[in-house]
Amino acid sequence: MPGRGWGLIQRVKAGEILVFDGGYGTMLFAAGLADGACPELWNDTHPDVVRGIHKGYFDAGSDFVETNTFGGTRLKLGAYKIAERTRELNVKGARLARDVCPPGKWVAGSIGPTSHLPLEYEPLGDTSDEQYFENFKEQAEALAEGGVDLFAVETMMFPQEATAAIRACKAAADLPVMATMFFQYEPEHDRDRTMWGESPADVAKTLLGAGADVVGMNCGRGPDRAIVIIREMRQVTDAPLVAYPNAGLPVMTDGRVTYELGPEEMARQYPALLDAGCDIVGSCCGSTPEHIRRIAEVVRSRKK
Repeated sequence: MPGRGWGLIQRVKAGEILVFDGGYGTMLFAAGLADGACPELWNDTHPDVVRGIHKGYFDAGSDFVETNTFGGTRLKLGAYKIAERTRELNVKGARLARDVCPPGKWVAGSIGPTSHLPLEYEPLGDTSDEQYFENFKEQAEALAEGGVDLFAVETMMFPQEATAAIRACKAAADLPVMATMFFQYEPEHDRDRTMWGESPADVAKTLLGAGADVVGMNCGRGPDRAIVIIREMRQVTDAPLVAYPNAGLPVMTDGRVTYELGPEEMARQYPALLDAGCDIVGSCCGSTPEHIRRIAEVVRSRKK
């Protein structure tokens, strides 16, 4: 029986614009997560806090939220000496979001980069395509066990890692895959490129070719560049597109990191993002449920 997440894909393809969620690191740090600590461990030690973040985004207008499992691969958790807890922390992460998911809404299993470079990046590269695949498949299987409706492969820097994650998700469960990459803005060329040098059009083709059902961008500089990236992707595909950029650039204020764009200022740029061809919108680092509330207002106030 097909997973519930396919209903999300059907609604987007039917012309509905959906709202994703906002920043998790932002909310966890505000709740007391120490710099350098493992966010996924809070699925066990602070479940009420994590559950509350999910609920906050649903209450703000998110149609679906992601799990607190961004760094949940064995490779990534190994840096915290808890690789053996990979399955447990991913299953718990999925169940926390599932606990507060209202009827008709969805949960996406967050799968982020491993922080390990592909073998081709000598002398620092140490990870083969097969190692990426096995790590992501283990995580995806645990997220599916916990009850996610789709997978969110996100903030990927390199095509090898992104495509391995997509293939692993497809091998793990019959659930949709939403895949996004991180782009750097190159002011000298006035363009956006991945760490590998791929253009937005290249990325859309690469991710779709690997089997993704929704493609796009997240993190990065902010909604101003997201508009350009989505416009370029839309020129080469009719597939559903997603964007959840940062709330602008980080700013150091009195020893703490804040971000440039408040909720109103950020949401002001979302009509242009929808005009560029975006089907699913949210926000990333520096954003809060209030950002999502304003973004959801923009979405609800117009029809695609």
